[in-house]
Amino acid sequence: MVRAFILVKTSPGEAAAVAKAVHDQAAVEEAHVVAGQYDVIVEAVGEEVYDVIDGVATGLRDVTGVADTRTYICLE
Repeated sequence: MVRAFILVKTSPGEAAAVAKAVHDQAAVEEAHVVAGQYDVIVEAVGEEVYDVIDGVATGLRDVTGVADTRTYICLE
C-alpha cells in the first residue's frame, strides 16, 4: 500500500470547493482546507505509486481552482 500527501495551492476563494471535489475521488482518504502556503492537504492511498500519481495527483490538476500541487510519497 502506498500513501501520499498532496499539497494543493488554489485560486483565491476556491479552497473549500477544491477540497470537496477532490474528496470524492476514489483513492482519496482525506482532504482538508488548511492555513499556510498551501490551501488544501489531500491524503491518498493506492496499491502502487502509479495508482496514486495517476489516480489523484494527475487528475487533481484538472479540478477547477487548482493552481499548483506538490506530491509527497510516504517512505514508511
